[in-house]
Amino acid sequence: MLGSLGKNLTSIMKKLAGMSVIDKKTVKELVKEIQRALIQSDVNIKLVLGLTKNIEDRALNEKPPKGVTAREHVINIVYEEMVNLLGEKAHELNIIGKPFKIMFLGLQGSGKTTTIGKLAKYLQKKGFNPSIVSTDTWRPAAYEQLKQLTEDLHISLYGDPKNKDAVGLAKNGLKQFKNQKIIIFDTAGRHKDESDLLQEMKELSDVINPDEAVLVIDGTLGQQAGEQAKAFSKTTNVGSIIVTKLDGSAKGGGALSAVAEIGAPIKFIGTGEKLDDFEVFDPARFISRLLGMGDIKSLVEKAKEAIDENVANETMSNMLSGKFTLMDMKNQFDMISKMGPMKQIMQMIPGLGGKIPKEATKMTEDKIKTYEIIMSSMTKYEMENPKKIKQSRVTRIARGSGVKNEEVKELLKYYNNTKKAMKGFGKRGEMSGSMNRIMTQFR
Repeated sequence: MLGSLGKNLTSIMKKLAGMSVIDKKTVKELVKEIQRALIQSDVNIKLVLGLTKNIEDRALNEKPPKGVTAREHVINIVYEEMVNLLGEKAHELNIIGKPFKIMFLGLQGSGKTTTIGKLAKYLQKKGFNPSIVSTDTWRPAAYEQLKQLTEDLHISLYGDPKNKDAVGLAKNGLKQFKNQKIIIFDTAGRHKDESDLLQEMKELSDVINPDEAVLVIDGTLGQQAGEQAKAFSKTTNVGSIIVTKLDGSAKGGGALSAVAEIGAPIKFIGTGEKLDDFEVFDPARFISRLLGMGDIKSLVEKAKEAIDENVANETMSNMLSGKFTLMDMKNQFDMISKMGPMKQIMQMIPGLGGKIPKEATKMTEDKIKTYEIIMSSMTKYEMENPKKIKQSRVTRIARGSGVKNEEVKELLKYYNNTKKAMKGFGKRGEMSGSMNRIMTQFR
């Protein structure tokens, strides 16, 4: 996450965790390394100096709590001070009233329209069914992009690409969806120097009277994000910020710290191109992952969203009883895929953040996709009776899925090894050993 910043901070924390002595010299070296990592990621120098001064003062003057080593105490200080820099706590949308009107703002190219789709899907998971109004009369493809997103999500859209009256579109959209619980308004991309567009934004804000004005900021802007956020906050009451493109941006740290200065909370972040690459911004969880300390809470939440409890229970029962079939394995793969990119999942596991090479996780994802394609060419009988898949069936399955015979055999070998490992776990309770044997087959 955040490209080199995450790697550098994780490396610093590993180095700190391995130190046997924490003295003044060690603390000063640690502070310099943190300063270097943050400045390289375009975080404002004044903020960096303030942050690291707090870390240094606390590390040198605070006594560790009872039962906590000096090393552990310093690690916790770094974590706490970085969390404080980004706002300390998570902020959710407080949806009250009907209709609850959300007005999106942001520069063209910030990912605003895609982010609307992400928020809409997020709200659907929360039990809401939002409608969308398109008032972007400047970008020709804006309405078509929203139309594609809303059709995929099965939600209502109002707009007219031939109508160039943004305020009129907003008024009509309000009438069209007056009985909806949530209405999301897309607006044209804007720049702080384009006074005519900013004036239109004021007029739209007066007509819509949004319950929540959401500013979308491109994470690749770095410190410039702060200036953009300030410009927008002067023209309308910005209630929340969404920072996009944090999946590898070298300047993401600068953008996050810059927008945190205007007072409006960062409520969500975009971590990829897919609609599911979107999450509530929780500074504590975010910094924990950034420092390579994992985020079990988010991992559990993702698992709850992705996993069908009945299917999971049945699969686990089959695994432990020795009745595990290819159908059960396919269900496992489906649940893993729904949780998101493998790299993001691995970052949430304490101790694994930064350890798994990008190439390894990509290979794992590619392997799972290949296995799923192969299984889609199998009959229900074959999926439930893998032992019956002999050479003639292997050849037919390979031809149907467009792979080599060896790849089908590799899948069957993986299945057999998984079944043996899980059966062993059922008898002896050796979860870690069994899981390690399974995962090493993907590497």
